[in-house]
Amino acid sequence: MKPMEMAEALFGGEGNADGVEEMAPEGSVDSSALAAIAAHLKRSAEPAEEPAKSGAQAPSAPEAPCAVGASGRDEEETRAGGVTHLGSQGTQYPTDYDPSVLETFENKHPGNDYFVKFNCPEFTSLCPITGQPDFATIYISYVPGERMVESKSLKLYLFSFRNHGDFHEDCMNIIMKDLIALMDPKYIEVWGKFTPRGGISIDPYCNYGRAGTPWEKVAWERLTQHDMYPEKVDNR
Repeated sequence: MKPMEMAEALFGGEGNADGVEEMAPEGSVDSSALAAIAAHLKRSAEPAEEPAKSGAQAPSAPEAPCAVGASGRDEEETRAGGVTHLGSQGTQYPTDYDPSVLETFENKHPGNDYFVKFNCPEFTSLCPITGQPDFATIYISYVPGERMVESKSLKLYLFSFRNHGDFHEDCMNIIMKDLIALMDPKYIEVWGKFTPRGGISIDPYCNYGRAGTPWEKVAWERLTQHDMYPEKVDNR
């Protein structure tokens, strides 16, 4: 069926069987509208035009980035890299401060800047004067360089403060400096939130950005803007 015939079949013509023109009833379509509809039907039936053969090709979808280290980590490789505590059945918990228990493993994505955060809600140490226990939640966030701290060794390290006498501020700075010496991160911050003693809670914050890198500036900016909107502290 031709486009005009199809349009007339769908919407009806204007004349009667004797060729006498009649008043178009309300809702009918006149000849000019039928012609426009026929032209549209004709265009719709035609195949889409092929792109001009000027040598230019249509852009293809971007390829997915190749995953680095997607094959996983080999246990022998990880052990050789210095991880000994993880999976050990003979774990010894240090009874006093001992940074030597800390271990690292290779960062397989040194070209990516990304944060790693540890939430440590069971930190304890001792008051150096009274010997009474102090309790805190510690947040350790860092941007790794070539090496990363292994979490079980970090747990043993933090446990070693259990019988260690020091002020809250000292503990946080010692933890940060030990981790800097261990793995040379691009950036690190340590924030301790201690439970109240004598009606006062203390929240020491310290950070570090590697000198001569953009992270040095980040450390200064985060320090100067730290805790500008303090949380409401009722009684942790």
